[in-house]
Amino acid sequence: MIFSKRLKDEREKRGWSQNDLAEKIHVSRQTVSKWETEKNYPSIEVLIKLSDLFDITIDELLRSDDELKEKIIQDSKQLANPNLKITFDCIFIVGAILLLTKLIIFLLNKFMGADITILKGNHFIINFIPMILMIIGGVGSDYYKKKYTQ
Repeated sequence: MIFSKRLKDEREKRGWSQNDLAEKIHVSRQTVSKWETEKNYPSIEVLIKLSDLFDITIDELLRSDDELKEKIIQDSKQLANPNLKITFDCIFIVGAILLLTKLIIFLLNKFMGADITILKGNHFIINFIPMILMIIGGVGSDYYKKKYTQ
């Protein structure tokens, strides 16, 4: 039996409305409705409350619902190096901003007759650094978003 069905069955077995259950575990009625219609899943803290409230094990609530089990597993994971991921995200953003700036300057020069130049003679820096930063930032961020603590 999937979690949503089990939750509804346990609630109805006790004669509780969605609002009654929501009040007992300190969430909104809409939250309970979303759980019962499989639009959302509760956190591990709420699962513990439900387990205690219904006097059933968490295993009984989770065992048959693969999506909920996966959500709980993902929620419990913590990035091993969150600061490095943020650093690589920032490097990517800086590269994107530089690339956007370069595009704006190009468009101003081309269509508005402006004569804006940056770093004369250093075409490598102007042309490739934004892209290099975006690649480094993207690869680094992707690498560290998959590294979790054990």
